[in-house]
Amino acid sequence: MLYATALRLDRRAVRNLKIRDSYSLHRVVYDLFNDIRTESEKKTSVSSGIQWVDKGVKNDHRQIIIVSDRPPSPPKIGQIESKIIPENFLNFEHYNFAITISPTIRNKLTSKLIPIKEKSEVQKWFTGRSSKNWGFVVAPNNLEVSAIRMNQFEGKASHLITLHQATIQGTLTVTNKILFANSFKNGLGRGRSFGCGLLQITPIDNLTFFK
Repeated sequence: MLYATALRLDRRAVRNLKIRDSYSLHRVVYDLFNDIRTESEKKTSVSSGIQWVDKGVKNDHRQIIIVSDRPPSPPKIGQIESKIIPENFLNFEHYNFAITISPTIRNKLTSKLIPIKEKSEVQKWFTGRSSKNWGFVVAPNNLEVSAIRMNQFEGKASHLITLHQATIQGTLTVTNKILFANSFKNGLGRGRSFGCGLLQITPIDNLTFFK
């Protein structure tokens, strides 16, 4: 069972929660859930069961959309709306989608991650990965890449974290239902703890969770 949640924070809530960057948002989101992983599972990158994305400010409220494998706890600060995702939600063939993702490739010689910065290269990377690893294909003529940016913030023990991010939207067609369901549940790419990788999808018949 999966849950879709909208967390809405007004200016006072943002100030009281000391939200300044992606790490502070990560803290606020994860505080809504009990961590069911063992310490060894955390070290081996077992999924937290939580995906989220910052949708920015709308109507004087900052909105964070979350997909999780368990329901959230009521927040001490802010407004929350949570719904069970219908079992048939992932059974459609065509969806509109949006995603904030970290497009990178690994250098085979140095093993370092190299950010992909050009829009055309991001499109090529996303198109190739989606058909090979994520269970869907995208319509190239309807694929829009925007907001390519570098996101830097301090994590635990003041460790500097750098995420190269891009926002992508378009339409997709499911080719492998098992892979697609896994992509929706667990997210795509790197930086998923910090707001990257949540595949936000709407069936073409315009079914939505939050307006």
